[in-house]
Amino acid sequence: MLAEQRHQHILSRLAADGALSIAELVRELDVSRETIRRDLRVLAERGLIVTTHGGALSADRREPDLDVREGEHASAKRAIGLRAAQLVPDGASVVIDSGSTTQAVARALLSHRWLSIYTNDWRIALLLGRRNENRVTLLGGELSDGEDAVFGLDTIQQLSQYHADFAFVGAGGISADGALTDYTRMVAEVRARMLRAASTAVVVADHSKFGRVTPVRIDGFELARYLITERMPARPIAKAIAARGPKIVAA
Repeated sequence: MLAEQRHQHILSRLAADGALSIAELVRELDVSRETIRRDLRVLAERGLIVTTHGGALSADRREPDLDVREGEHASAKRAIGLRAAQLVPDGASVVIDSGSTTQAVARALLSHRWLSIYTNDWRIALLLGRRNENRVTLLGGELSDGEDAVFGLDTIQQLSQYHADFAFVGAGGISADGALTDYTRMVAEVRARMLRAASTAVVVADHSKFGRVTPVRIDGFELARYLITERMPARPIAKAIAARGPKIVAA
C-alpha cells in the first residue's frame, strides 16, 4: 500500500472512531510501527490529526481545555458531585483527581470537616484548603497546558506513598466494552495510580463519556467500587461495566 493510501485509511478511521492506536494500525495495514509513526507525523505536520503517546486523535477530538469543559453538562456534574460527597464522612482521607467533574465533587465537600485531601489539581487544593480544619497535600508534577493541574512521574511516585479512604477519579471516556480510557498516557497512569491508592475508589463521569473512545486505557477500573453518573448508560454498556466490577450509581 502506498503512503497516500495509508494516510487516507488513517484519516477515514479517525473520522469514524475519533482515536486510533499505533498497534491497531500496524495490524490493519500490515506495516511496521516505524512506518505508522512516520505516517502519523506527516499527517500531524499537515494539521490533519493530533498525535498522542501510542496513537492519534482526529484534529477535532482533543480534550477541550478545563474552562470549556466546566460549562458542559454543568447540572449533571453538580448532581454527581453531591452524590459522591454523600459517601465521605467528616475526618476521611480523600484523593481527588483533576477535572471539571471532580471539581464538582470538591465543591460538594465544602461543608465537610477535618478532611485529609491529596490532589494534583491546584484549584481543588485552594477550594478545600485553609477551611474546616482540613489538611491538603498538593501533589507534585509538571503543570498541564490545558488545565490547572500537574501530571508526571513525580505525581505517580508521590501517590504511591499514600493510602486514602476514598479516591474520586475522572476519565476521558468509557468505551462500549466498559473500558476506562483517557487522552494521554501520563494522565491515564496518574488516574490508574489513584484508583490503587484508596480503600474505596470511585469513578465519576457524566453520561457524555459513555461510548466515547479515547486512545489510552486506564488500568484498574475493576478496583473501583462505584461509577457515579447522572444517567444510567445504555444496557449493553451498563452490563459491560458491571462485568468489570464497579456498581453504577445514578445521581
